[in-house]
Amino acid sequence: MASRVEIDEDSDNNKGSMWVLDQKLDQPMDEEAGRLRNMYREKFSALLLMRLAFQSLGVVFGDLGTSPLYVFYNTFPHGISDPEDVVGALSLIIYSLTLIPLLKYVFVVCRANDSGQGGTFALYSLLCRHANVKTIPNQHRTDEELTTYSRSTFHEQSYAAKTKKWLEGHTSRKNALLLLVLVGTCMVIGDGILTPAISVLSAAGGIKVSSPGMKNDYVILVAVVILVGLFSVQHYGTDKVGWLFAPIVLLWFLLIGGIGIFNIWKHDSSVLRAFSPVYIYRYFKRNGRDGWTSLGGIMLSITGTEALFADLAHFPVSAVQIAFTTVVFPCLLLAYSGQAAYLMKNHDNKTVLQAFYLSIPEKIYWPVFIVATLAAVVASQATISATFSIIKQALALGCFPRVKVVHTSKKFLGQIYIPDINWILMILCIAVTAGFKNQSQIGNAYGTAVVVVMLATTLLMTLIMILVWRCHWILVLIFTGLSLVVECTYFSAVLFKVDQGGWVPLVIAAAFLLIMYVWHYGTLKRYEFEMHSKVSMAWLLGLGPSLGLVRVPGIGLVYTELASGVPHIFSHFITNLPAIHSVVVFVCVKYLPVYTVPEEERFLVKRIGPKSFHMFRCVARYGYKDLHKKDDDFEKKLFDNLFMFVRLESMMEGCSDSDEYSIYGQQTERSREGLINNNDNTIGSTADLTISSVDSIVPAKSPLHANNTMSSSSQLSMQNEIDELEFLNNCRDAGVVHILGNTVVRARRDSRFYKKIAVDYIYAFLRKVCREHSVIFNVPHESLLNVGQIFYV
Repeated sequence: MASRVEIDEDSDNNKGSMWVLDQKLDQPMDEEAGRLRNMYREKFSALLLMRLAFQSLGVVFGDLGTSPLYVFYNTFPHGISDPEDVVGALSLIIYSLTLIPLLKYVFVVCRANDSGQGGTFALYSLLCRHANVKTIPNQHRTDEELTTYSRSTFHEQSYAAKTKKWLEGHTSRKNALLLLVLVGTCMVIGDGILTPAISVLSAAGGIKVSSPGMKNDYVILVAVVILVGLFSVQHYGTDKVGWLFAPIVLLWFLLIGGIGIFNIWKHDSSVLRAFSPVYIYRYFKRNGRDGWTSLGGIMLSITGTEALFADLAHFPVSAVQIAFTTVVFPCLLLAYSGQAAYLMKNHDNKTVLQAFYLSIPEKIYWPVFIVATLAAVVASQATISATFSIIKQALALGCFPRVKVVHTSKKFLGQIYIPDINWILMILCIAVTAGFKNQSQIGNAYGTAVVVVMLATTLLMTLIMILVWRCHWILVLIFTGLSLVVECTYFSAVLFKVDQGGWVPLVIAAAFLLIMYVWHYGTLKRYEFEMHSKVSMAWLLGLGPSLGLVRVPGIGLVYTELASGVPHIFSHFITNLPAIHSVVVFVCVKYLPVYTVPEEERFLVKRIGPKSFHMFRCVARYGYKDLHKKDDDFEKKLFDNLFMFVRLESMMEGCSDSDEYSIYGQQTERSREGLINNNDNTIGSTADLTISSVDSIVPAKSPLHANNTMSSSSQLSMQNEIDELEFLNNCRDAGVVHILGNTVVRARRDSRFYKKIAVDYIYAFLRKVCREHSVIFNVPHESLLNVGQIFYV
């Protein structure tokens, strides 16, 4: 396959011989680009889709599925005074399930996924691509040429363009958007703590139905043992856990659906009139404020909905939709209707407390109890998986301290495990379970966390519909209006219960929000320091080819957060040491607001200064789903791309030494090695390559002429290329040293006290306990050099 050589032109009139060469050699890439854009969707066959739909039952829907264990008790904690209240509550549950999980999430919000990735940070990454709202401005226009970087353009007078301009108009709006995303993320983490507590405790409470004299402490002990076991198996990964749990959840849904049908037939089939919304009006008219506050219990019927969206990283949208519409939704409606039918005939306080277990036919009580306990464990799995996914996204976008992330599946990169977070969740979950000892108070806390996440998602979805989908303003108004009416109604109800346990998720969220915001603030200030203190090219050129120092054999990899310019760490290094390596490569690893960067498009390489300086820049780009591997691949691929850049640069005769040519390819590993080792001057049989001239002058002459002709200039260029490649190889053999900046951030003496606490204590502590960059890049200690510097903010 012929290579692809492309030079950016400022205008159509500025078409030199390189443009002619490009037209001769260019091969259409539409098919390949389309395949990569649809990679997530195309790789699922019908059989695999059904398998994933089955697996999603065990990971995504466990939380929604176990809600019947505790909804009616939390709705009527003081008993039922009028049987008609049961019909009104059932009607509220039916329409809550229909409006929020089914219509809003499964058919609308799930479509807003970022190439299969869900959660609040996936929505944020979409917005960052369509508007300049990212608070760390480390993106370049070449990043927008990535295959996975999809964005749309606006008409200048469109509503989307005006919204975009308004968002970008002031830094405070960008910060407010980021804060909204962080609040939603922290509440999801709160869900990951509260879901296991209430689900397992509610399931274990079934023991007291058959043994009324048993102390509540024994139930709590059983729940804690189950929770420890659950968190201990997380390292096996979602794929294996999903296969283990999916049959349990499927059996659970079939059981609660069947029991619901039995109870409707046996007790009172008139509860089916609850499908009429008239009974909602009558319920509120009859109960007034008590009916309003009972919405905090009704809302527990839709808990787990946000996990449904966040867990899209593990499963495709179509699999989730199939599982929900064919199994989950109808079985839940039958289960709640069956419990309501039972409560119509048995509505004393004791019955309401254990409505689910008492409504089970006696002959199958213990099998259902066992399955219920197992299903409660599965419910916990849903939010734990969602927590892992959303923290990984936050980590990649610079909003969470660096923690170890383990990919648990070779087939599906979205399936991850975070050891540190797993054990923190376990400790907090056990503390909540043992501390409250009461389903009602945990339920109040749970409801608060869920409704805040839903409100954050609604506000983000409004921007997505305007900027990404470019929907008509009437559709946006309908979606936002309906969502906010329902969710604000629930939110007003849970506010009455803040002092009855609702404060717990607020405290948990506040703690994580503080950690995430301080970390992001410190990261932003470090980047701003790097930008403001970077070295000018004039200063660098004034040093001469040897940089005024002794150039010792070897290659120095200088890691920096800057994608352009020479970092301050370099001047700090050469000011204090009398020598520098013969070859210097500035390495920048940055995350983009995309779910993944294809391997063949990951590296950008360009030369800094004249050739005699032997200085290069290499930018490695990652998406928030990508993971650094703990092996030598990173360093190997970096040098492969560096050598390829030298090879291709030699083809471009007439370019000045200081022109900034970047290379980013559509090449395979084989073609990479073949291009480096190939001594033939032709370019046939090489990989698809792209050479982009960024802010540089396009050469007037082409370095390549007819295939059968080799000019003296091309011979000289080829000889220079061979010499430089040999020089680079010799330097690599002499040794590679990784130079990392160890920047310490301090608050100024005249700073306010809260800034000193945030920077000097909280951020400094997080820097100490989080993973070092050397660990992430797998840098050997014997070749690591830390350069320390202090700056004040």
